[in-house]
Amino acid sequence: MSKHDQLHRFLFQDDAVRGELVSVNETYKKILDQHDYPSAVNLLLGELLVATSLLTATLKFEDDITIQIQGDGPVKMLVINGNNHQQMRGVARIEGSVTAQSSLKQMVGQGYMVITITPTNGERYQGVVALEGNTIAECLDDYFKQSEQLQTRLFIHSGEINGEPAAGGILLQVLPSAGIESQHQFDHLVQLTATIKGEELFTLEPKEILHRLYHEEDVTLYDPQLVAFHCSCSKKRCENILLSLSDEDIEHILHERGEIDIECEFCRAVYLFNKQDIEELKRIKKQQIH
Repeated sequence: MSKHDQLHRFLFQDDAVRGELVSVNETYKKILDQHDYPSAVNLLLGELLVATSLLTATLKFEDDITIQIQGDGPVKMLVINGNNHQQMRGVARIEGSVTAQSSLKQMVGQGYMVITITPTNGERYQGVVALEGNTIAECLDDYFKQSEQLQTRLFIHSGEINGEPAAGGILLQVLPSAGIESQHQFDHLVQLTATIKGEELFTLEPKEILHRLYHEEDVTLYDPQLVAFHCSCSKKRCENILLSLSDEDIEHILHERGEIDIECEFCRAVYLFNKQDIEELKRIKKQQIH
């Protein structure tokens, strides 16, 4: 595990403001290694990965979070899925050409962002925001403003270091206990944080980053949480997909191909099922019903 694939929480002791700092170089690389996307899409996926990691760290329970971008441009969909253990996976769907200089709006077109939180116990939550900002961070800032949640700002960079993909970011959030004075201090901390450069996020140790940004503040840095690429696909999930198909559809695919293969779009794992496998699945399901 790369030392850069860590999420650090920190707290401004005098200001009722909390923060998160994350670098996801190795996780980002593993997501991209599964696919061959245009460079501009790679950068956008890196930003979304950082955003998802930062938002996942704000969850207080056993939760799964998905941030999905959809639009009518050549990039039809971008999605990052993560959980409270900081296990991340992601994918993009592209229909059309994307140049290296393409902006978010040029890639996605008229679109929106969907944030879905699925707790292990409790009700599913979904928030939607139009893609009116020029970056993913700006769009998420809009989301927090519109949803009237705690004041929150994100600062995200993605790019390369020594020819390898690199991404990182910082989240600042006012604590529920914050008073008017803390709100003013939050604005000051936002101005300081806005000076962070991508190269600093990609290469410097967290303590050095926090010292450079907030050397006049009393900041407590907590132990890190590892961030890693992890795909939750499984043979069992594929079996459930097969059992949801009609007998006619299954017979048609088997007649054409001789077997059914299901490929995970996140990690490219392939699960194969022949006629005997499917008949056994149906037999087991029939026994469970009766």
